[in-house]
Amino acid sequence: FGTSVLLIFLYVVNISDKSFGEMFTSVMSVKQAVFAERQLIDYLRTYLENEIQRLDDIKSGIYNEPSATIANPIVAFKLVKRLKSEWMNVVHSNEAEENIDALREGYRRMEGSLPMLEDVQGGLVRGHFQQITNGDAVDIYKPPVSDTLSGDDCFLVGKVAYDLEDYYHSVQWFEEAVRLFRGTEWSPENEGTLEDALDHLAFSHFKTGNISYALSLSQELLLHDPVNSRVHFNVEKYKKLLDDSPPVTNQSLVLKRPDSTYLRTRNVYEKLCQTKGSQPKHFENPRLFCDFFTNGNPGLLLQPIKRELISLHPYLVLFHNFVTRAEAKSIREYAVPGLRRSVVASGVNQSTAEYRISKSAWLKESPHGVVGKVDRRITMVTGLNVQPPYAEYLQVVNYGIGGHYEPHFDHATSDSSPLYRLKTGNRVATFMIYLSSVEAGGYTAFIYANFSVPVVENGALFWWNLHRNGQGNVDTLHAGCPVIVGDKWVANKWVHEYGQEFQHRCSLNPEE
Repeated sequence: FGTSVLLIFLYVVNISDKSFGEMFTSVMSVKQAVFAERQLIDYLRTYLENEIQRLDDIKSGIYNEPSATIANPIVAFKLVKRLKSEWMNVVHSNEAEENIDALREGYRRMEGSLPMLEDVQGGLVRGHFQQITNGDAVDIYKPPVSDTLSGDDCFLVGKVAYDLEDYYHSVQWFEEAVRLFRGTEWSPENEGTLEDALDHLAFSHFKTGNISYALSLSQELLLHDPVNSRVHFNVEKYKKLLDDSPPVTNQSLVLKRPDSTYLRTRNVYEKLCQTKGSQPKHFENPRLFCDFFTNGNPGLLLQPIKRELISLHPYLVLFHNFVTRAEAKSIREYAVPGLRRSVVASGVNQSTAEYRISKSAWLKESPHGVVGKVDRRITMVTGLNVQPPYAEYLQVVNYGIGGHYEPHFDHATSDSSPLYRLKTGNRVATFMIYLSSVEAGGYTAFIYANFSVPVVENGALFWWNLHRNGQGNVDTLHAGCPVIVGDKWVANKWVHEYGQEFQHRCSLNPEE
């Protein structure tokens, strides 16, 4: 399974509920989960050691050879005594209750920090992390520990999508679950069974319009559960629907994504995250270039910034080594105490959303040395006033495993947007700093421009969100691709229209 399946997996695991999304959004949370499991293992080990001690106490008075017991009346008497009273005490002893209570209490103490049930769905079906390059599946990451998903794992992921009525994704996961269940024996640890997977898959196909396959699966389910009245009812219903409906072509049975405004850009989004799209190439367009940039600022004369012009439409610049590794580490550490689930603008309010899975913190106090230094450096390379209220405070965002932000604009697209509360106009520009590296995934994808930019550690992206006339630039529709492996940290600085001297803009963007 390649990156398309990975994207489906990361999409599903991040839209189940708030606690579920928050669990997967931060590698720190994953580390906390690893620590929690180690603690639980310690509790279990203590329980087993205490029980083994009780076992050793019992075994110390037992003779393995029956002849020894028969030959000695005292030994025989002790055997009868043990069976009559001591074994009852062993089974019902306070010590046994105390040991199990200690184990349960240890679990209760950890329970609040444990993930929800759905969070057990980690990894990929065959453990492959791949992307499509020139039509071929190419490994993009080989984890040091190899693992695969079981039929039960796939069933649980599908169930998350199913419960959200996301049948487009539940079909794909239940089909894999059925395939895997058919080749293995059921385990007591499993939450689902082949019958469960067939049942859910049949209804998912019915909801996506594939009634004939829903009928076929339901009939197969009856072979395993012939007295299931609900499935018998469904079979009759599907037969009637097929009799009353005109025959369908194979083309109409192809699984299609729901037709909604929210999902219209998703195919392009997933493609860019898999292939990086049509990357702008400097040798194909001589107007794209790399140079050492000072912006005419005396502070950059001795140490100019490495500038790479990535795209003209939209105008996109990558500043290499914009921050040092020490500065990036300091900003991350400064942000950690304030990290909260990221929100998006929704009408006049802000709220969490399924399409943005990350944690963020606003560094509101510029007196912190590194934040102030970074603000001044942004001003030097852009010529823009980045002090509030003419720009927003530095926002630090952490995208962990599966963390992503689906296609969106940074600038306000509605007059009622909360962005206007600063009374300094719309977001005219975005300055985004990469504070970490990412082993796989995490690209910044520009949807309509059809290209994506990989994470460049300590680099920074700059683009204009508005045209000179103040209208939004639709080419800036962009997204943060899911992080496959690693921990992505970025810092966003959004600059507003008012309070700027835009003559400096010409030095940055001579094309407008």
